Amino acid sequence: MNVLTRPGYGSAPLRTLLVTAALLGGLGTTPAWSRDDDHERALQAVQAGQVLPLRSVLERLEREHPGQVLGVELENDGERWVYEIKLLQAGGQRIKLELDAKTGEVLRRRTREDRHRDPRNRGH
Repeated sequence: MNVLTRPGYGSAPLRTLLVTAALLGGLGTTPAWSRDDDHERALQAVQAGQVLPLRSVLERLEREHPGQVLGVELENDGERWVYEIKLLQAGGQRIKLELDAKTGEVLRRRTREDRHRDPRNRGH
């Protein structure tokens, strides 16, 4: 059974999201339509071992941070590739994880509550 047919990944909208994220994952820090080679750059990064395949990341994420995937982005911040994954966890808590795309290590975990407590976000 693959990651797209397991329980929790079976709904058509979620499956479409995951397939789209897998195919268009190399979005960089600019909008997807701004660079024609984003998909190619992401594919090359996976083939060169600079980025873990999305399937591997989602399988690990399911074990360590269970929840429904709401969105996936793959960005290159200039130093490294980073997966940004938004999850809806049990109890309705939404979290955003930033993972080192090469190692899968969680670099940052934020909840909506964290965002509201951050003084840099005051007045927005």
